[in-house]
Amino acid sequence: MNPNKKESSLFQLFVIFLKVGSTSFGGFMALVSVVQDEMVKNRKIISEEVILDGISLASIMPGPLAVNVVTYIGYYLKGMKGALVSMLAVILPSFILVLVLSSLYFKYGDLPLTTKFFEGVMPGVVAVIIAVAIKMAQKSIKDSKQIILCLLSGVLLFWIGGFIMTIGIIVFGGLAGWFFYFTKEVQIPEDITVVEKKEGKSAVWFLGALALIVLVIITIPYFSWLDLPTEILTLRKLVLIFGGMSFSLFGGGYVFIPAIQQVVVDQLQWLSVKEFTDGIAMGQITPGPILISAAFIGYKIANIFGALVATIAIFLPSGLLMILGSFFLDYLKSSALFKAVFKGVRPAVIGMIFCAAVNIGLSLNFEWQTAFLLLLILVLNIRFKINATILIPLSGVLGVLLF
Repeated sequence: MNPNKKESSLFQLFVIFLKVGSTSFGGFMALVSVVQDEMVKNRKIISEEVILDGISLASIMPGPLAVNVVTYIGYYLKGMKGALVSMLAVILPSFILVLVLSSLYFKYGDLPLTTKFFEGVMPGVVAVIIAVAIKMAQKSIKDSKQIILCLLSGVLLFWIGGFIMTIGIIVFGGLAGWFFYFTKEVQIPEDITVVEKKEGKSAVWFLGALALIVLVIITIPYFSWLDLPTEILTLRKLVLIFGGMSFSLFGGGYVFIPAIQQVVVDQLQWLSVKEFTDGIAMGQITPGPILISAAFIGYKIANIFGALVATIAIFLPSGLLMILGSFFLDYLKSSALFKAVFKGVRPAVIGMIFCAAVNIGLSLNFEWQTAFLLLLILVLNIRFKINATILIPLSGVLGVLLF
C-alpha cells in the first residue's frame, strides 16, 4: 500500500467532503485549503503531494477547478466511485443552500443580510490559504532551486495573471523539474499507487455514455414526432449551455462568469443584470464552489428541475474528463521522468497558492478588524492547529460582531 494513502470508505469520503462543502467559503484555493487541512493535517488520509498533483492537473483541464481537484482526490482514493461520491458531497451543501436562497430571492426580491458575515469570512479565508501554502512549502520545497521556482511562479502570476500564464507556469515548472532532477541512472522511489486498468476503462465507458447522451440532447428538436413540452426543451437548452461551458472553458469560476453573463443576460435575456450580479454574489457568500451560481440561474428559468439540471451540467462533464486525466496521470507518474517533472511543478503550484492569498487579500477593505481576524485565524491554524472547517465559520461570526 502507498504509505501516503490510508484506506477510506465511500461513506467516509462522502462525510468528509460534505463537511468541506459546508464550510469552505471564498472559491477555489479556499476550498482546496480546507481539503488540505481536513484530509492531510487532521485525518492524514493523503499527502500534500496528492493535492498539489490534483491542482496541477485541474489547472490544465476545463471546468471548475475546485470541484475538479476534489474529483481527483476521490478518484485517487477510491477510483471511479470515489470520484463521483466526492464530487456529489462537496456540491450538495451549497446546492441546497442556494436553492433555498433562490426561492427567497425570487419571492421577496433581495438577498438575505450576509454582508457582515462575508466581510468576516474573507480575512479568515486568506489566513487559511496562507497557512496551507506555508505547510505545503515546508514539506515539498527542499532546495534553493525549488524556492526560486516557487517565488518566480507567484510573482509572474501576480503581475501578469490569466489562464495562459497559469499554463505557462506549470509547463515551465515541469521543464525545470526535468532539467534539474531527472537522471536515467537513479530511479526515484515510487510514492503514487497506480490505479487499476479497470478504472481507466470505466472512465472511458462513462465518457462514451456521456457523449451519447449529449448527442441525443442535441438532436432532440429534430424528433418532431415526439411533441416535447416547452419545459423539456428549456431544460435541454440549460444542459447545452452549461455543459458546453464545462467542456470548453479553462481557468476556473471567474473565467466562467463573463461567459455565462454573455449568454444568459445579453443573448437570451433570461436574467436582468441585477439578478445575474446577485446570483454570482450568492455563489460567493455561500460555501463550496462559486459556480454553484448555476443553480440560481437554473432556478430562475425552470424552478427546482432547472437548478438541478444546470448544476449537473456545469460540474459533471468536466469532472468525468478529470477522472480520465487522473487515470493517465497516475500511470505517467510511475516513471522517474514524471516524478522529476513534478518536483518542479509542485513548488510552482505552491507559488500560485501564495499568489491567490495575496490577490484575495488585496481585495479586502483593510480596517483594524480585517487585520485582527487575519492574524487571529493564522495563529489559531498554525500555532494551535485548529481545523479550518471551524475557523472559517468562526471568522464569519466574529465579522458580524466586529464590523
